[in-house]
Amino acid sequence: MTPHILLINPNSSKATSEMMHAIARNALAGRLAVKTVTASRAPSMIVTPEQLTASAAEVVELGTAHGKECVGIIVSAFGDPGLAELRRKVAVPVVGICEASMIEASEGGRRFGVATSTPDLAEAIGQRAHDLGLAHLYTGIRCTEGDPVALAADPALLIEALAGAVGACIGEDGAAAVVIGGGPLGEAAQALRPRFGKPVLGPIPSAVERLVGLIGEADRVSKAI
Repeated sequence: MTPHILLINPNSSKATSEMMHAIARNALAGRLAVKTVTASRAPSMIVTPEQLTASAAEVVELGTAHGKECVGIIVSAFGDPGLAELRRKVAVPVVGICEASMIEASEGGRRFGVATSTPDLAEAIGQRAHDLGLAHLYTGIRCTEGDPVALAADPALLIEALAGAVGACIGEDGAAAVVIGGGPLGEAAQALRPRFGKPVLGPIPSAVERLVGLIGEADRVSKAI
């Protein structure tokens, strides 16, 4: 059996899980398999700080339930709910999509911003940059207008709305790279990548690359012992 990573969708939408799964599988390019699990107690799309905080417990439950079967775990909500606690409870590497994409965006001291559709999570996202020691490189967040759930239901409209936010990050805030802030925005992130002269990062591929690197590092350490 091919070793696999576990992708946890803290949102309760199965359609979102399928989309995330496909993005992760493509990013893995056959290096590992991926198994995706979906929260059942969360809303279909996490859009408020309260929902983000409440989702953490189920993330930890899902991660610990499947942690012995996989070689690494991705928490696929842009706020990394339950990430720190899950790391303490499992023996495999765990990464969050917010953490991974911010680290990639800031490589080489690059200034970066976030474009997203969830303005109520702006403070939580900014806090992640602070927690990661990247606040000095963070140019801030630009958000689309309107209801994020309704916007997510119209892919073409979502892409164009996020394009405006990305443009503001680059043109007005001086970002040299922009992260698309949200697991459910994964397909939009892919569509936007070729449209700008600066890097536009999808958080799921960023998480995949970071996790694969950590798995390889853990494997080298175990062989050296």
